[in-house]
Amino acid sequence: MPIIQGSRQKQGMPAIEMNPADAKAVATYVRSVMETIGVQGMPPSVGRPAPNIVVGNATAGQTYFAAKCGSCHSATGDLKGIATRIADPKALQNVWVAGGDRGRRGTPASSARIPTVTVTLPTGEKAEGQLIRIDDFLVTVGLPDATERTFRRNGDVPKVEVHDPMKAHRDLLSVYADKDMHDVTAYLVTLK
Repeated sequence: MPIIQGSRQKQGMPAIEMNPADAKAVATYVRSVMETIGVQGMPPSVGRPAPNIVVGNATAGQTYFAAKCGSCHSATGDLKGIATRIADPKALQNVWVAGGDRGRRGTPASSARIPTVTVTLPTGEKAEGQLIRIDDFLVTVGLPDATERTFRRNGDVPKVEVHDPMKAHRDLLSVYADKDMHDVTAYLVTLK
């Protein structure tokens, strides 16, 4: 808890604003994870089984999936056999919560999941390509010839249109409750 409250600010780790009950819960969780990983470079502690993360209700997960995910995904289509392809429930949960295979080591992100952008200058000139970076002041586009081009932004000039196929997944991140994640994971592990 002292670390959360700012005891390492001199080392560049700022305090994290958190009420004492949440700080205690985070500290307890971190300690529980630390106990299972052993010494750096060593395998997890011998004799300790990994915790089972499949603690949700698969029926409730199927209902949630149908309501929130069913318009884009199908248990008999794109997710058919997902629990066979990703046999570890923890990895499976990480994949679906993150919105697909991006971020899994050794698995390249599908180009269909990479955000793209169209920048239209006042002259009508357009630059289209992969979205590299965007903020209130700049937008950087990865062009098809493997170069990058950065445009200064001033309000709505130039016009910037972001096409993010994973936006629905990112929007759900702020909506998921722990129960939802556990229930959907319990459902997905049944899709062998």
